[in-house]
Amino acid sequence: MPDRTHAKEISLHRERCFLCAVVTPERTVVGEDPLDEIGRLVDAAGGEEAGRTIQRRDRPASSTYFGRGKLAEVAAAAKAAAADTIVVDDDLSPKQLGAVETACRGKVIDRNEVILDIFQSNARTHQAKLQVELAQLQYELPRLARKWTHLERLGGGIGTRGPGESQIETDRRLLRRKIGSLRRDLDEIEARREREVMTRDAAFSACLVGYTNAGKSSLLNRLTGAGALVRDGLFATLDTLTRRLEFGDGADMLISDTVGFIRRLPHHLVASFHATLEEAARSNLLLQVADAASPFALAEADAVDATLRELGMDGLPRIHILNKADLAPAPGRLEALANRLSPAFPVSALTGEGIGGLLACLRGKAETGMRAVRVRFASGDGRRFALLNRLARVEKSVYEDSDVIVTARIEAADLERIKRLPGGMAVEKA
Repeated sequence: MPDRTHAKEISLHRERCFLCAVVTPERTVVGEDPLDEIGRLVDAAGGEEAGRTIQRRDRPASSTYFGRGKLAEVAAAAKAAAADTIVVDDDLSPKQLGAVETACRGKVIDRNEVILDIFQSNARTHQAKLQVELAQLQYELPRLARKWTHLERLGGGIGTRGPGESQIETDRRLLRRKIGSLRRDLDEIEARREREVMTRDAAFSACLVGYTNAGKSSLLNRLTGAGALVRDGLFATLDTLTRRLEFGDGADMLISDTVGFIRRLPHHLVASFHATLEEAARSNLLLQVADAASPFALAEADAVDATLRELGMDGLPRIHILNKADLAPAPGRLEALANRLSPAFPVSALTGEGIGGLLACLRGKAETGMRAVRVRFASGDGRRFALLNRLARVEKSVYEDSDVIVTARIEAADLERIKRLPGGMAVEKA
């Protein structure tokens, strides 16, 4: 009979990870331990820190990543800490990864593998799972040779020739075929998403962007009652969720929540999640959320800015939202953040603090995208009148003979939609 107690102990074991990295001048954040972020990522992936060390260099060594002496030091420190895994906070080339594995004689993973593991754990929908699988295969393709070291023979000569090279090529073909299939599936999903967006009411749209775990989903829930998943963890949201923010007077707004950003987000991951991030690219306004309680809020905002530039979205209008204002260490810090990230609104999605001012701003933004018109159509045209009341901010309706004259504020796209209805309608500026 199996020992269930023993099985439970095994399931509760957290992988002991030794953290290390080469820290270059451009990676230095004043006041921050360079390995704090990878420590949070390892924790989110289910591991625990067993120790850490860094080497400061102008650039990593091309073949060994660390300098030779530091590499031996990392191996000794990881062994002394009884680490199961060595985690390098960088994107290692296959050659660098092999060198660190050889020196440490144990399991070595890089930053990308940790992030991919978290994404895989958090993927819930079919699209998210496909996107994560595509990113994993793109990461794995150039590293296939490392998987076949058990077929290698050192020294050359008789007995060294084997199926290794041909098997690697076979695997590469299989991976490329699978990558192509996943891309086609995701293209279909993206096309379907675009059709869905086109059929939505052409309302003013905003998208929540920001550093992971800044509280975007909590803010969406506070603003719209969306019921989005809220969890204290990195990358809890991988799918886009869009909800309508209703002001009650026709100037509604669509707000979308999407995947959070992080410093040095892997390029292949950004590419895989292109369809999801397109939701932000199509928005009229970006709501950039920052964690006001984080001591590194400015550095995190810079990381978000860098990702937006990479995605070609840095030119979109945006406002900054300083979430978790109730947890900010001091009022002076909030004021300094607001001055640096202007225009900014300190709020708390948890307590509701500052939400009124944010809503007033969003309402103004929604109204800015609307135009004042006076339209005239047959008073018996109930379909047109109902759609006008739903899409526009109706200010006055006057009946004259067999017609109705409506004065309203409406977006140009919505007005065109109403004009296309059969029956005819006259339009003039109000």
